[in-house]
Amino acid sequence: MKYFTLQEFDSPDKPGSGKNMDKDFLEMIDCAREEAQIPFKINSGFRTEAKNKEIYRLLKKTPVKSSHLKGYAADIRCNDSHQRSIIVRALINVGFTRLGISATFIHADNDPNKADAIWLY
Repeated sequence: MKYFTLQEFDSPDKPGSGKNMDKDFLEMIDCAREEAQIPFKINSGFRTEAKNKEIYRLLKKTPVKSSHLKGYAADIRCNDSHQRSIIVRALINVGFTRLGISATFIHADNDPNKADAIWLY
């Protein structure tokens, strides 16, 4: 990868777990970063079951089988609408078909077992 290290995708509770990210996902997100020409800060990449449960507990929601658990997703920090527009456009241009949009991050996902979707948090 040109713009990322595997460690940026580690689950906070399991150093080295970034190696569990899907290779196609990593290639796509690296290409999106190239296209965007702005830094992508990864808030959440691979997640362990324990980390996923903790996140959903903090959100006071029932845990789901997140694509993060299989290395098919990452959340990219996003601070403003201009940056959001650049990131989303780049992700779509390189082929991401599953995007979640929040005020503070963009979820990019290429899980082959899930339908194409764009959602809001």
